[in-house]
Amino acid sequence: MTAARAGTEPSRAYARYVLGLLFAVYVVNMIDRNILNILLEPIKVELEVSDTLLGLLVGPAFAVFYTFAGLPIARFADRGSRRAVISIGLALWSLMTALSAFVRNYTQLLLARIGVGVGEAACSPAAHSLISDYVPPGRRSTAFSFYAAGAPAGAMVGYFVGGWIAELYGWRQAFLAVGLPGIALAGVVWWTLREPPRGRYDAEAPPDASLGFVLSFMARIPALRHVIWGGALHSFASLAIGSWHGPFLMRVHEMGPGEAGSWLALLSVSSTLGTLAGGPVSDRLARRDTRWQMWATAWATLAAVPFYLGFYLWPGRGAALALAVVASALSGFFYGPLLAVTQSLVRSNMRAVASAILLFLNNIIGLGLGPIAVGALSDRLDPVVGSHGIRYALLIVVISNVWASAHFFWSTRTLREDLQTHREAVPEPGDQP
Repeated sequence: MTAARAGTEPSRAYARYVLGLLFAVYVVNMIDRNILNILLEPIKVELEVSDTLLGLLVGPAFAVFYTFAGLPIARFADRGSRRAVISIGLALWSLMTALSAFVRNYTQLLLARIGVGVGEAACSPAAHSLISDYVPPGRRSTAFSFYAAGAPAGAMVGYFVGGWIAELYGWRQAFLAVGLPGIALAGVVWWTLREPPRGRYDAEAPPDASLGFVLSFMARIPALRHVIWGGALHSFASLAIGSWHGPFLMRVHEMGPGEAGSWLALLSVSSTLGTLAGGPVSDRLARRDTRWQMWATAWATLAAVPFYLGFYLWPGRGAALALAVVASALSGFFYGPLLAVTQSLVRSNMRAVASAILLFLNNIIGLGLGPIAVGALSDRLDPVVGSHGIRYALLIVVISNVWASAHFFWSTRTLREDLQTHREAVPEPGDQP
């Protein structure tokens, strides 16, 4: 660490405040993103659309604009104010969520979701970069797991609040109720978040890195290639099935939006606990061997598959819910280690762009293809198995987690060497075990 950087060390309390604030932003991000999933059935009825069009609404309409907007926004975040990127993006996506309450047809809702996608593209790349400058290397998996727990926590709130508001007052009021608070939170970010020096815990890096250089740098790291592809395939399964669990419960188990939302909120609690456990567990195991960050992730990803299969096939609600709780916890494990390893393998001046590239592939493959794949399969299978087409579509898609776990295992073949070669992190005193 340079003397200049040492002189600007933040207090531990303020660093924790920043992490908590970014967690809150991510919770709002995922509330506004996931609330649509529990509203698909009433939207389908009122707007008279097919499962394929619903899959387009949840997936490509959001994902394409989210991912392609993410790269230029991340480039700005690596050069300019990360605080401004996050606060402006938060205000935009919250406004577009609230405006979804006033749409009159499918096209208008599609345009609103595109706006949500563009706004949300500003969140995670800038947040990942900030966390790396507020948290020393030895605690990053834990910090990233805490931040990433905002995803299932936000989904939990979105499912529960959205489901019951939709059942009691209608789906339009659900959009309005979750959209407005984010605008106020954007003001909190703008006025209270301070920019830290870039690369505080890293060796000096070049002042700038082009997108082409970042891509070529990342492509030369074998472990990182497998980590990214494993994450993309995991996202394909998790985002696809997560988008359709609401309709699955309503059609197969004949639940209303409120009851289905309550079930999904419980699964989100389980996923949150799995995500929170992933960072500390992998950090502790990595003290013996850094490869355990990905070994643990691979085993958790693989172990989730049979529990998901049981959830979709078991006829009784109670046993199905128990299987889903275990599957959700195991599936949530991967977030912290995935983000921490990615950030540790790249230089400090390319972290926001590296995160944007990771999210680009995760969302193009996961969110862009996953939900519409389930919707299209469901439409194809419905004439054969009736309303249970959604069940068999989910069974097919979740198998991609096996492929994801294989990439996580393959990443460990060179992970130690790649970390030693490419990581520039300088340990803080007392930061290493």
